[in-house]
Amino acid sequence: MAQNPRSTRATAPRLGKALKRAFFDRSVHEVAPDLIGATFLVGGVGGIITEVEAYHHTEPAAHSFNGPTPRNQVMFGPPGFSYVYRSYGIHWCVNFVCEEAGSASAVLIRAIEPTHGLAAMRRRRGLEDERALCSGPGKLCEAMGITIAHSELPLDRPPIALHARLETPDIVTGIRIGITKAIELPWRYGLKGSKFLSKRF
Repeated sequence: MAQNPRSTRATAPRLGKALKRAFFDRSVHEVAPDLIGATFLVGGVGGIITEVEAYHHTEPAAHSFNGPTPRNQVMFGPPGFSYVYRSYGIHWCVNFVCEEAGSASAVLIRAIEPTHGLAAMRRRRGLEDERALCSGPGKLCEAMGITIAHSELPLDRPPIALHARLETPDIVTGIRIGITKAIELPWRYGLKGSKFLSKRF
């Protein structure tokens, strides 16, 4: 029997402990894979992080590579804050700032598995199939209601909440997507076997 694309869970999955800003005060290459399986909520809406990309100020694909600007200034500050930017003038994308102040490194959240507030996400996206709701950085921001108003906010205070994963998942890695510089770096991380990715590994 075909699965109903509008399937709903009787109860939302159990949440792990709340992540604090200190979680992000580490190498971006440690934080990025550790976010796979964590739960990301904005105003109680969101789900399990299934795909991320790491960006470091030493490589040209990072927005911070050429130094601070009014747009990316938050990347040069302390870790544990959000960085939201507009991609191609169309979609909002959300990042988590990592490492010590001045490092200007961040993790782009590329996809989540929706688990909380599916009705709100379906309304915002105009879609029924939960697998398509958050299968890309712009899509998840639209589904979760993330805009520039959510930039430079602490990641451990409302409306944002992050909860640690309850078990260590199998993680796959690959090259990052949609960039033209430093394309050889394998800094994309995903939940192995997940149906909730922006693109297969």
